[in-house]
Amino acid sequence: MRVLVTGATGYIGGRLVPLLLERGHSVRVLVRDQLRIERRPWVDAVEVAVGDLEDPVSTSAALCGMDGAYYLVHSMAAGRDFPQRDRRAAEVFAAAAQHLQHTVYLGGLQPREGSGTEHLASRGEVGEILRARLPATELRAGPIVGSGSASFEMVRYLVARLPVMTPPRWVLNTIQPVAVRDALSYLCLAMERQPGGIIEIGSKPLTFREMLQVVAEVQDFRRLILPVPVMTPTLAAEWIHLVTPIPRSLAGPISQGIIHPLLADTQRAEELFPEVKPISYRHAVTLALGKVTRGEVETTWSGALGEGPTYEFTAWEGLDREIRSLFVPAAPERVFDSLSSLGGDRGWGPWTWAWKARGLIDQLAGGPGLRRGRRHPVDLLPGEAVDFWRVEKVNPPHLLRLRAEMKLPGRAWLQWEVLPEGDGTRLVQSALFAPLGVWGHLYWNALYPLHKLIFASLLAMVARDAVESNPAVTPGIG
Repeated sequence: MRVLVTGATGYIGGRLVPLLLERGHSVRVLVRDQLRIERRPWVDAVEVAVGDLEDPVSTSAALCGMDGAYYLVHSMAAGRDFPQRDRRAAEVFAAAAQHLQHTVYLGGLQPREGSGTEHLASRGEVGEILRARLPATELRAGPIVGSGSASFEMVRYLVARLPVMTPPRWVLNTIQPVAVRDALSYLCLAMERQPGGIIEIGSKPLTFREMLQVVAEVQDFRRLILPVPVMTPTLAAEWIHLVTPIPRSLAGPISQGIIHPLLADTQRAEELFPEVKPISYRHAVTLALGKVTRGEVETTWSGALGEGPTYEFTAWEGLDREIRSLFVPAAPERVFDSLSSLGGDRGWGPWTWAWKARGLIDQLAGGPGLRRGRRHPVDLLPGEAVDFWRVEKVNPPHLLRLRAEMKLPGRAWLQWEVLPEGDGTRLVQSALFAPLGVWGHLYWNALYPLHKLIFASLLAMVARDAVESNPAVTPGIG
């Protein structure tokens, strides 16, 4: 079958594509930025279409010649107008997809009682548009549990960082999560069956409090959970934003999503997909933690395109810049391995405390801070997050460019060029800043003395780690 996958850079889409290829499908992916899939292991096995679902021309071109499509996108992180954007994207897609045999949409469970949330209502509306206008299957799922998923990472960080938790009383509501491996199984099988309308999926139900307890028990943590009656969803979202890597744009919908019980009627799923036996939440947590520990996380919630604009460094003109180089008596591959492992648990060198302070300030200002960490200890993919940076360009072992996503009066990049030189490597590090007005210039000049020390120590650490097996050799500044 010839299948289009939208949202291929997202958490689910990035894992679905290789599974479809294994099942013999011919896959085309629709992405807004082709750089974001450059180093995916499956990139050479798919056809790439560049476009935006809100654009009728590029959407029609991407769907041309396809038999089926997966609709795996939402605009939740795009701002307050996300319901309007979701509606427009679904309408544009439906108009261009009239020839498809089957469209499979991954939506969200809807509350049986109460009005639900704007996020869940929007996902339900998208499902209605697709089902009304196309032969479609809407798989409705609750929290998806897997290494790197937003729901799992939120719970994992809450448990790791809070020995005593005082969540709102609605954590006693019952919800129905599903393991990412089971969600992917349903998605693969759904495309190979007849359009089935709404199908709700999930494992055995449990309360959010029980979800926290299971994550604690699997890690041998002892945690005290004391629900309180006064915390609002907005306050809960702020607390999640401060304690976990999840930004406000996601913390709000996640916390609001459990104000009411979210339960699945899985009877149709059991009848239509008897080969899928959903694993328990405890089993899913154990598998996810194992992958995190082993550094085998394929995709993460933060890997998709963020709410900020996509832009790429294109010229040196008009930029404030701090450029320094170092000769490193090591092969380019070793130097690149050293710099590509920055961030996450490794940190950012001797001035890690300063980076953490900057991350805290950014977090309080509504930015990502340093909480997002990184997907893999060494490997980097274009478009994925590394703390408060995003990988803009990676070309091993020659070039790595990170784009800042912290709150700034301008745009910033950190770039390293790895150049063979004699018996070693010339490592060129560039800190680049495009100021926004007078405040941008004041920011750069005021912090430059500190930045000078921090960037010098960072470059020295990368070089030192690259030659640590030969400590008698000292890198030389050029």
